[in-house]
Amino acid sequence: MNISLTKGLSQARTLRTPWIKRVIKNRWLYFMLFPGVLYFILFKYLPMWGVLIAFQDYSPFSGFWDSSWVGMKHFQTIFDNESTIQIFKNTIILAVYNLFFFFPLPIMIALLLNEMRKELFKRFIQTLIYIPHFISWVVVVGIAYILFTTEDGIVNNMLVYFGGDKINFLLSKEWFRSMIISEVIWKETGWGTILFFAALAGVDPQQYEAARIDGANRWHQLLHVTLPAIKSTIVILLILRLGNFLDSGFEQIFLMLNPMNTEVGEVFDTYVYRKGIEGGDFSYATAVNLFKSIVGIILVLLANFLAKKAGEEGIY
Repeated sequence: MNISLTKGLSQARTLRTPWIKRVIKNRWLYFMLFPGVLYFILFKYLPMWGVLIAFQDYSPFSGFWDSSWVGMKHFQTIFDNESTIQIFKNTIILAVYNLFFFFPLPIMIALLLNEMRKELFKRFIQTLIYIPHFISWVVVVGIAYILFTTEDGIVNNMLVYFGGDKINFLLSKEWFRSMIISEVIWKETGWGTILFFAALAGVDPQQYEAARIDGANRWHQLLHVTLPAIKSTIVILLILRLGNFLDSGFEQIFLMLNPMNTEVGEVFDTYVYRKGIEGGDFSYATAVNLFKSIVGIILVLLANFLAKKAGEEGIY
């Protein structure tokens, strides 16, 4: 009772203190906060003025304020254009591939490595799977071309050696999405385990001891101690992942695209680049990108709402 009363009096005194004195008292904390705030203002908030051109027939010579306003014209074009519908479909399919094939893998690998008792071997495996993250997509795609080309590619040479026929993986529409998700898995799975390792490090060892006393084996400990302990981390990362649901990765897909697989490979990111940078249709490209961002916000809000309904913390 006395402790809670003391805390209440302390908070009341803090609130009565003029804000300028609180700022002066904590000036070094605010000073350390300043670079991060400045970064978001300059590179996140100020550029948001650019979304205005999605409602204009923007001309670089006329500028933001003198370009003619057209309202929702470009957004209507998005839904009237058959090619845009196909691009939306391609983006959704790749996003679902990423969600179902890539997202669970860092969790599984983190759980498997957490069960290892040989610390040296565990660290070696972690380092080995982290390395691909630091390789640029240009190099990754270059490696894919070396491995899968029909002219002396290692994979096709092995197919011929075992009596099969060569497959043109790089020009095939059927193999494009599998190639994309395979590269993502190879490059980013190891790096994605870091947050789950951090969550696993916070699990109380006494819970495992109590589970062992109750007769739980390693599998039961995983199901009833480890997974519940990191469930909130999984939910939060899933919500954040949905915010980037339609971000398929411009650089990788742009490098993998060619005239033979464009039908299944063109996504919003590459489409915006072609229309905006190459075609000069800045207003339409901005409208497409804004539409993609709105979908991401809706998915985040929906996922957070469902997480709260399920009893999880969510992101706010």
